Amino acid sequence: MLTVDFSRFPLAPGDRVLDLGCGAGRHAFECYRRGAQVVALDRNGEEIREVAKWFAAMQEAGEAPAGATATAMEGDALALPFPDDSFDVVIISEVMEHIPDDKGVLAEMVRVLRPGGRIAVTVPRYGPEKVCWALSDAYHEVEGGHIRIYRADELLEKMREAGLRPYGTHHAHALHSPYWWLKCAFGVDKDGDQAPLPVRAYHKLLVWDIMKKPLATRVAERALNPVIGKSFVAYATKPHAPHAPHAPREDRA
Repeated sequence: MLTVDFSRFPLAPGDRVLDLGCGAGRHAFECYRRGAQVVALDRNGEEIREVAKWFAAMQEAGEAPAGATATAMEGDALALPFPDDSFDVVIISEVMEHIPDDKGVLAEMVRVLRPGGRIAVTVPRYGPEKVCWALSDAYHEVEGGHIRIYRADELLEKMREAGLRPYGTHHAHALHSPYWWLKCAFGVDKDGDQAPLPVRAYHKLLVWDIMKKPLATRVAERALNPVIGKSFVAYATKPHAPHAPHAPREDRA
């Protein structure tokens, strides 16, 4: 299930991509399939080891084209272990709402992104997220949980302040909002067989939708995304630095 729409966020074979806070690796895997040179970075070592296994399995199965590369590594989003201008593309999906110093993370992403490069940022959308917070304290009052809710204009302004130039936005995953409202209403800590029947039933619907991709739910989600889309997605570029004027040469005697 991808949150970034690659029809709006073009990716070329050979692009150097950083998936920052990659989690289970969904966007990193898609970039690898598209022929990119991918680095998937996360602070969670267990998830990184799992992502590395999937990269190896994809390579063995021939899912990535020739020239594509993939590396999974642990790292700190506030101190990225890369030189300036290292990447053509940076993706950070459903991460910034967890990090106290979100401006610091944006500054690091801009630092490692080359001039002219592209960045995709996704966060939970304000309206659906407010409902979750209202229904359940446990949804956000947990270690490593969500510490803020972004308004769209607030996130875009922070991106501009970091030196980025936003060029497009949209919402995604409308069908997932009711699922999380149900989870929050019945108990976010109740999973699997412990989850109440409405939560289990809706989860089965989502799994079926992800696996089968029926036209009816695709149309429904596109129609509902502007209204209750669970995620807000913003795309931006890093402008090229203006050329500094040449200093006048000193006359020599």
